[in-house]
Amino acid sequence: MTMTDPIADMLTRIRNALMIKAPDVTMPASKMKVGICRVLKDEGFVGGYSVLGEEGSPKATLQIQLKYDAEGDPTIRHLSRVSTPGCRRYRGVGEIPKELGGLGVFVLTTPKGILSDRECRKENVGGELLCKVH
Repeated sequence: MTMTDPIADMLTRIRNALMIKAPDVTMPASKMKVGICRVLKDEGFVGGYSVLGEEGSPKATLQIQLKYDAEGDPTIRHLSRVSTPGCRRYRGVGEIPKELGGLGVFVLTTPKGILSDRECRKENVGGELLCKVH
């Protein structure tokens, strides 16, 4: 069975792992998923990530180390998909929204790669809104 939205599957796996307070989560790897993990790590939402196997091969696995605060609560409170395969949402650099007044992050795919909303404003590029995190 083919998967129609691998990004939504990735976000759901992360949400499910956070609900059971798992230390990490694994999933099939792709360049886009690795890019999203890089943004989440740079913004401090996950502890780290690693690609097991060769990144280009179909058997590559992405392992994400989840991050929790001192009380055991996850650092990711909300994680949702914005643009879907049936309804793509593109924004120019001036139209990129701020999540929770700048406390959250939008992840976008741009001509310069997968970037956070802050990086997009700095690089002066727009793109497709993939997901939002806070």
